[in-house]
Amino acid sequence: MSGICSYGGYVPRYRLNRMLVYQAMGWMNPANIANAKGEKAVANFDEDSITMAVAAGLKALNGMDPARVNGAFMASTTMPYKERLNAGIVATALGLGDDIRAADFSGGLKAGTSALLSAMDAVEAGRMDNVVVTVAESRLGKPASPQELIFGDAAAAFMIGNDNVIAEFKGSYSLSYDFADHYRGKNATYDRQWEDRWIRDVGFGQFVPQAIKGLLKKLDLKIEDFAKVIYDCHYNAARKKLNKVLGIAPEADQSNFQVEIGQSGTAQSMVMLTSALETAKPGDKLLVVSFGSGCEALCFEATDKISAYQNSGTVSASLANKAELDNYTKYLVWRDILPGDVGLRSEEDVWTRWSAMWRSRKMVLGLWGSKCKKCGTLQLPPQAVCVNAECGAVGEMEDHRFAEKIGHVASFTGDMLAASINPPAVYGQVEFEDGGKMMFDFTDCNLDEMETGMAVSLSFRRKYYDAKRGISGYFWKAVPVKEVN
Repeated sequence: MSGICSYGGYVPRYRLNRMLVYQAMGWMNPANIANAKGEKAVANFDEDSITMAVAAGLKALNGMDPARVNGAFMASTTMPYKERLNAGIVATALGLGDDIRAADFSGGLKAGTSALLSAMDAVEAGRMDNVVVTVAESRLGKPASPQELIFGDAAAAFMIGNDNVIAEFKGSYSLSYDFADHYRGKNATYDRQWEDRWIRDVGFGQFVPQAIKGLLKKLDLKIEDFAKVIYDCHYNAARKKLNKVLGIAPEADQSNFQVEIGQSGTAQSMVMLTSALETAKPGDKLLVVSFGSGCEALCFEATDKISAYQNSGTVSASLANKAELDNYTKYLVWRDILPGDVGLRSEEDVWTRWSAMWRSRKMVLGLWGSKCKKCGTLQLPPQAVCVNAECGAVGEMEDHRFAEKIGHVASFTGDMLAASINPPAVYGQVEFEDGGKMMFDFTDCNLDEMETGMAVSLSFRRKYYDAKRGISGYFWKAVPVKEVN
């Protein structure tokens, strides 16, 4: 039996009230008031699709030994790299081994389910045992466009395997059409779309029913057999019409989180699926439909193991752990839509030495330190000589991962002179409970929240963006541990 063994959902901490956007830009497009309800999830200035994929992937691992994972797939239409395997960065950050299969899935908004189906096929064929599938998106809509208000940032991840399956995969049905609803050229920054009526009536109105009816016929099921129906359609009137046409009961229609998160592209149906799994009961059938360049419909059935499944990395937890982004212009600067002067120090030409990066890749991307095999002392960064004065062993170190550890703030400072698009830059020393001490940037917090001794967890983030070369560099940052994680 193959299927979903665990899952993780991630919504960035910051939420932007859509009315703030409309108040600033509504003069250009007054009709946008129809899209100004609720809030949209906004990735922090140091987040992108890769970092959000890692955040969701860590939750999907859910205590599993990374050595047991032999595949890592990433799906997104907003991948930071075109010629560097994004899934490879994610896999290293998750602490996975080198002897795995990694692949990127992109090009269409149903790439998330395509990655999920590829993982299912590999596991069912016996070629792979455990595959982590991450899906993340951070699309940009041009200011004053409907997309700016409609879009939101989010990520989801799933562990696909044969052991301890909580949702068994029952089958799928796929449609592939060169249907140009959303289209973005290779050098375009902003999403482009054709007319709403075209997308709503020809796209959602025809493709979603075709995919669902195809799956029902293939598996000899009825729509009433499904406890939860998950499909993407942010047009409210069209969604109500589809529910009526397809016979989807109100209690089965899974929330699309349009008011709380926004439309999250490739991650949309996957985020909805993680939410559905939170409340699924044994025997519940789940219908999942993705939309974009066609449709894919998947059927899962919750197993008895879902009752005992526990995971703090849920969408509901992420939704509760939020902070208001009360400044629209800050969002514009974070996304490089509005250029901001961050001082002379930002003009330093910072570029990556790839040979040095290769040699330190496990520490930089995976946050691996060292552990003395003689006395057990931990150290970060890794050392060849034990720092324990009573030991001092040389060459007796083994790798030890710090990414999932809890640390405490030993010192911190707020620096208004450092080059930052979110001043002040806050950084300091973090000391870990079992040993190891290192300098980290602090993120997802304000300077007035910081205290020495407070607990912090580690989050994979974008360390810098090299605008001259168009590339991002990554490292881990410290996030204060709050009551809601």
